[in-house]
Amino acid sequence: MAATPASPTSGVVIDESDSQSDSVFDVLLSGKAITREQYDQLKIEAVNVGKNPEDLAFENQVVDEEQLARAKAKFYNVPFLDLGHTAASPEALNKLPESVASRYKALPFGFNEEENTLSVAMANPLDLGAVEFIEKKSGSRVIPFTAVESQLVPMIGDLYAESLSTEVTEALKETGAAEAPGVQTVDIAKLGEVIREAPVAKVVATLLEFAIKARASDIHIEPMVDKTRVRYRIDGILVEKLMLPKKVHSAVVSRIKILAGMKIDEKRLPQDGRFNFKAGQEEVDLRVSSLPVVHGEKIVMRLLKKTGNVPTLPELGLRGGALKNLQTSVLVPHGIILITGPTGSGKTTTLYSMLSKISTPQVNIITLEDPVEYEIVGVNQVQVNPKAGLTFASGMRSFLRQDPNIIMVGEIRDTETTELAIQASLTGHLVFSTLHTNSAGGALPRLLDMKAEPFLLASSMTCVVAQRVVRKICEHCKERFSAPPEVLEDVKQFLGSLYESALHTQGASSDAEITLFRGKKCSECGDTGYSGRIGIFEVLPVSEKIGRLILERAPASRIEEQAVADGMVLMKQDGYLKALEGVTTIEEVLRVAEI
Repeated sequence: MAATPASPTSGVVIDESDSQSDSVFDVLLSGKAITREQYDQLKIEAVNVGKNPEDLAFENQVVDEEQLARAKAKFYNVPFLDLGHTAASPEALNKLPESVASRYKALPFGFNEEENTLSVAMANPLDLGAVEFIEKKSGSRVIPFTAVESQLVPMIGDLYAESLSTEVTEALKETGAAEAPGVQTVDIAKLGEVIREAPVAKVVATLLEFAIKARASDIHIEPMVDKTRVRYRIDGILVEKLMLPKKVHSAVVSRIKILAGMKIDEKRLPQDGRFNFKAGQEEVDLRVSSLPVVHGEKIVMRLLKKTGNVPTLPELGLRGGALKNLQTSVLVPHGIILITGPTGSGKTTTLYSMLSKISTPQVNIITLEDPVEYEIVGVNQVQVNPKAGLTFASGMRSFLRQDPNIIMVGEIRDTETTELAIQASLTGHLVFSTLHTNSAGGALPRLLDMKAEPFLLASSMTCVVAQRVVRKICEHCKERFSAPPEVLEDVKQFLGSLYESALHTQGASSDAEITLFRGKKCSECGDTGYSGRIGIFEVLPVSEKIGRLILERAPASRIEEQAVADGMVLMKQDGYLKALEGVTTIEEVLRVAEI
């Protein structure tokens, strides 16, 4: 059976066409899923037992279910759909009852209203009887896609259970947006009532509740040509979870803007707001940002948990010499401690961990943040307000008149803030801040670029920390596997002398016994293989030798070489060690630390 698919509304579709093979088994060979030796052996065995060789390959665990599904998709010229990146469309789910979807193992994931086509992921897209029945039941032409059955079956239950289809449909009816496309008349006097009505409020509440359950840090509501896409950032990765009808976009956006105290009639300029939301025992503070884009207003909501404690430094992933060096630096009563890394690398959380460790009634701690993300008991936290003239630089000047012992500045981003931070550290204050650089060694030349005097910088800097966050392997589906030789060689070469300690940790006596870890993907981790996050770090104490390099305006590479000679573990090395211990994967480390 050959299918000519229309563009689906969501999901990652792999075109498995152009097959010249004689069978699915041949596709497995040409795709290098099996070796020639396995191919010949399974061919003979298939003749003896009277089975298809590809089924034998799966039964003998030579290939996994996804490899077999991809091979079938390629041979039969039916596109393969990666369910791990597929969002639910309430309109598509509404076209087919859950009972029918479960019976035929068919998940409707996209609906094209203009062409009246329904995109359906199926365990067996060659079942013409099932396709015909779904077409009659939905009243739409079905475009089948191949999917992995073990992922498809639980996903049908989950998406129908979590679907917003009922609420969205009701919202469309209530707002009068379910009419035929075209210019619609809206009674401005009733606009406020429409937005506050239960169905739209329920849609927004369900979006937020799901975000809390999924441990999402951000929600993106993005208008597209004919749909509104909802994505969640879970464990640092954006995941597409829902496709809403474009007609309900304005009502949902307006509802969020009302909650956040933003102007609902201003759609041409970016706006910011915030509100609190409680679901069960969890309470979150949401920072809301709106941005006018081509097809409407995009909303991004950052979720900040108000419940729960600030993690300790070991909980963040610091250990060994790196942890000891940082703890020693924090106890020094003056100087500058910098945390570096790109946006979203957990710098603020590390700063909060250090502040909560040293916050006592005997010290006066003042912070200047943009924005204040978490409240720390006993710490005086100030939010910058550029419109009122309260910037990092002006705030720093005021802080020094508040008799502080410890000052935290959210970010050093200009010459004036750099100079004030150095002066504060030289007059007996301990200063914490962040900087956007890729490595710990790169922070010092960056400050020199901001006109910091080398002799002042050398005497004021105490420690520089560079960090990234990686996803942790899901504990519910973690498995060991033998490391490919080329990967093991790369790890061995980069770890150098640290490789011996890695061997000892695994209890291995040779390279052949070294294993890596991965997640098999399960319902607990949302079929990602990962759950939770942890940091990888490099901690650079500013020693006397490093100070001399600052005076010489040495480049970052020379500073890093000296730090390694002094015993610093590089960020990528820390990541590799955590991968060998089964905390994360090599792929995750390379994703964030390949600099």
